[in-house]
Amino acid sequence: MADRPPAREALALVTDTFTELPYPARTPAPDGPLGWPGYDAARARAAARTGEDESVVCGVADVEGTPAVLIAFEFGFLGGSLGEGTGDRLEAAYAHAVAHRLPLVSLVATGGSRMQEGMLALTQLQRVARASARAREARLPQIAVLRDPTTGGGWATLGAGADVVLALPGAQVGFAGSRVRPPDADPTAYTAEAQVAAGAADALVPPEELRSTLGRWLRLLTRPSADPAPPPHALGAPDLPATGWDAVRRARSPHRPRAAAYLDAYFTSRVTLSGDRCGGADPGGMLCGFGDHDGRTVAYAAQTGTATRPAGYRTAARLVRLADRLGIPVLTLVDTPGAANDAEAERQGAGAAIADLFSAVAAARTPLTTLVIGEGGSGGALAPAAPGNTWATPDSYFSVIAPELAAAILKRPPSAVESTADGLRIRPQDLVELGVVRGIVGPGPEGA
Repeated sequence: MADRPPAREALALVTDTFTELPYPARTPAPDGPLGWPGYDAARARAAARTGEDESVVCGVADVEGTPAVLIAFEFGFLGGSLGEGTGDRLEAAYAHAVAHRLPLVSLVATGGSRMQEGMLALTQLQRVARASARAREARLPQIAVLRDPTTGGGWATLGAGADVVLALPGAQVGFAGSRVRPPDADPTAYTAEAQVAAGAADALVPPEELRSTLGRWLRLLTRPSADPAPPPHALGAPDLPATGWDAVRRARSPHRPRAAAYLDAYFTSRVTLSGDRCGGADPGGMLCGFGDHDGRTVAYAAQTGTATRPAGYRTAARLVRLADRLGIPVLTLVDTPGAANDAEAERQGAGAAIADLFSAVAAARTPLTTLVIGEGGSGGALAPAAPGNTWATPDSYFSVIAPELAAAILKRPPSAVESTADGLRIRPQDLVELGVVRGIVGPGPEGA
């Protein structure tokens, strides 16, 4: 990305007014803590060029109506590097956010820690990490916007450590800056696009859409609610299946409504949380995010009818934990033939990923609601389900295992698959009778 707007232009892109915070006073030693020859002169040149006296600008502003603490890096000031003075400002900004119960937005553009301050510069990352941890303890959302470039410790703290990570298209993003990578490294791996694909960032946002996108995120993440989300009404068949095999055929029908249709009908607007922060994403198998339902925020994790990948389960667990910390109710939609069981899924830690989602759901203090909208295949479907608050649609089923596999395990002939489905009692009405689900939702807004 050739265009690198200064910090105050980046701030003006997302807000109309900005009130700068007072900065802690520091009297630096000549040429800094290491006595680095020429450091004072380099700082003076950077100040003259940028109009700033440090590499970050911090303040308070309204973003589309939501007040927040904003941190903007000035890359023109010594490459947006972090030194002791930077750490002072960042720590003070986080402390102001905690004291005034404000979310934080970081507009990151940095080359990393400042060479001229040595290890004292590097330890500023620990200060930032502590300040960020205090903000998490205060249940405040943190959003990062990755500008060009976002590398080194700035990426590994304010960037990758945020709850939500947005990135400008074409931005250079990676722990290794351009001058310290292996000479044969693939440059496309160090881009915003690659980080989104790898699950390290949530979305690419063009500059002209950044203000409205940040506004939506801030509005949604700052509306806690103690009431559970109501289950969506059914969009498919209104009548109940006659047999177990009928339930299976309905749930597997290509014409049955899928997760996207349910989310579109349930939310007036929504934003997407993507990626497991472990190198993976499952955008085709698990849809996660936050949306507006009847004027309040509901988080969602929705299976799409395919075999869910390990990254999908980890992303859902990340979503549940974030919503729990922010006090936002969660809606999960169950629809999968089961967890992906290929060799690559095993290498990616399928069992651990499913266990992690079970754990996140079990530990959640915020209310969870689940609707089974299609196939409920074994533990891979049960992992996101809310204990005691799961509902079903008329064209769904929930089973300990697919009827075909159950027949095979029990050494029954293929002709016995349909009777096996009946014996498993997997129809929605069976699930209600067994106490597995609370009820069957109807096709209208009157719901369950």
